[in-house]
Amino acid sequence: MSGRCDWVGTEQIYIDYHDREWGVPEYDSRALWEKLILDGFQAGLSWITILKKRDNFRAAFDRFSPNLIAEWGDTDVDRLLRNKGIIRHRGKIEATISNARVWQEMEEKQGFDRFLWRYVDGQPLQNRFTAQRDVPARTALSTQISKDLKSAGFKYCGPTIVYAFMQAVGMVNDHLVSCPRHSALVSPAPAER
Repeated sequence: MSGRCDWVGTEQIYIDYHDREWGVPEYDSRALWEKLILDGFQAGLSWITILKKRDNFRAAFDRFSPNLIAEWGDTDVDRLLRNKGIIRHRGKIEATISNARVWQEMEEKQGFDRFLWRYVDGQPLQNRFTAQRDVPARTALSTQISKDLKSAGFKYCGPTIVYAFMQAVGMVNDHLVSCPRHSALVSPAPAER
C-alpha cells in the first residue's frame, strides 16, 4: 500500500498493524481496556516495542481479562517482574491490576465502551491532516477523558496516552488524508453494539 502514514516505517509488524488495526473503531469493552493498558505500558517507550511484545503481554496477563486480573496480588506482581517477555515496570504492573478493578466498576455501571464512546457520540472524529507534524500528541478531548479516567481511579492514562489510545481504537481517524486507510475509515460500517 503506497502512501501510508509517515510513522509506519518498513517493519512488517508495523505495516500490518497500520493496515489492519490502527484506527479501526473498537467497541468491545475488554479489547478497549487491553489497548488502554498497552498504551500505558508504552509510556516512555516506542510503540514498536510494545507491539513486538504484545503476544507475551497477552500470555502474561491472561489474555487481558480484567475480571481475572482484578483478583491478582503481590505474588502476581512478583511473577510478572520476572517475566523477560514484557515491560517489567512495577508501577505499570500494579496499575494494571488496580485498573482492572476500576474497569469492573465502570463496566457494571455503564459499560467501559459506552463510557469512552460517549465522548464522540459513538462515531469516530474525522481529522484531515496532510502532514504528520500536524497531528497533535494530545487534545482538549484527550485531556478531559484522561481527567475523567483518573477521577474514576485509572492510572497511567495521561492526555498523551489517551490520545494515542483514541487513535489506535478509532475514536479519531488520524490517518493522513494521503493514506489509503483514511478514506477506508471515513465511513466505517456501523459496529454491532
